Amino acid sequence: MYSLYSIQTNADRRILLSGDNKRHFNTTPIKILDAPDLQDDFYLNLMDWGHNDCLAVGLGSSVYLWNANTSKVTQLCDLSTENVTSVKWSTIGNLLAIGTSKARTILYDTATSERVRTWTTHTSRVGNLAWASNILSTGGRDHYIYHHDVRSNEAYFRRLTGHTQEICGLKWNPEGNSLASGGNDNNVMIWDSHENIILHRFSQHTAAIKALDWSPHKRGLLVTGGGTADKTMKLWNTISGNLLSSHDTGSQVCNLVWSKRTDDIISSHGFANQLATESNLIHIWKADKMEKVGTLSGHKSRVLYMSMSHDGSTIVTGAADETLMFWDLFLNEPYTRNDPEERMTCLR
Repeated sequence: MYSLYSIQTNADRRILLSGDNKRHFNTTPIKILDAPDLQDDFYLNLMDWGHNDCLAVGLGSSVYLWNANTSKVTQLCDLSTENVTSVKWSTIGNLLAIGTSKARTILYDTATSERVRTWTTHTSRVGNLAWASNILSTGGRDHYIYHHDVRSNEAYFRRLTGHTQEICGLKWNPEGNSLASGGNDNNVMIWDSHENIILHRFSQHTAAIKALDWSPHKRGLLVTGGGTADKTMKLWNTISGNLLSSHDTGSQVCNLVWSKRTDDIISSHGFANQLATESNLIHIWKADKMEKVGTLSGHKSRVLYMSMSHDGSTIVTGAADETLMFWDLFLNEPYTRNDPEERMTCLR
């Protein structure tokens, strides 16, 4: 991630949506970052855009930080003997959690570049991290999920057992009382925040579930996406446990991000059914109808990594072609901060 160049600012703005409600999206990336050694591994999560407007990226054994306000790139750390397998910003402060190939979870204070804490609770690589206030949840290849209170000296305060294979996806809901996990065992699980209780187990996917995200607009609404043998996006009401809809995307679903500004879902993809031209794409979907309203192309290999800016205007995608691409998808949409307590409940 050593060079940065900008695509022309008058990027192609195409009208993407049939009918009366025409939508405009930038179909050309506004920036491209070189990302040498960005790993081609479906099970890793090597990129996260924090509330501090700083993008963290794991490249080989190092973590780099890109400041969106200054475009400055700095190296936070080099772990030397182990590769970075996941990165995740805390929702408060300047703390960054890093998972490694040697089963460690390391916490850094990026304001001082100092290592704050190291956990060795897992027995194999830590590919998933998720925050809920001061609680850091980690998911590993050892099938376990651990909850760590970063204020406590204890190694962890809860271990979640339920998956039988590697944890592929992990995300707390906006309220911080339910955790969604996706596994290589083709199961999605919804966990109660207070106990080791599985509220729901969804087994309708037929491949690993890495991609998942909660709606920032409707309480209890979750979207999940399956890998190469599945290729579907599914919407769930996690309050009732009902499957609301399922849509065959035609390609491996690598990431899902729910727009903060509109009720749209952005998906990034890998291997397709047949046509090579259908691989490695980014799609935009109208969530309530699961209707595709836009497609972005540019990456030459699987779009394994995706994150959204804190203000919800921009997404960044990363692929094994060793590039990060920035897309201004929702710059002209109003941004309203959603209070988790005031969100609508999913009624279906």
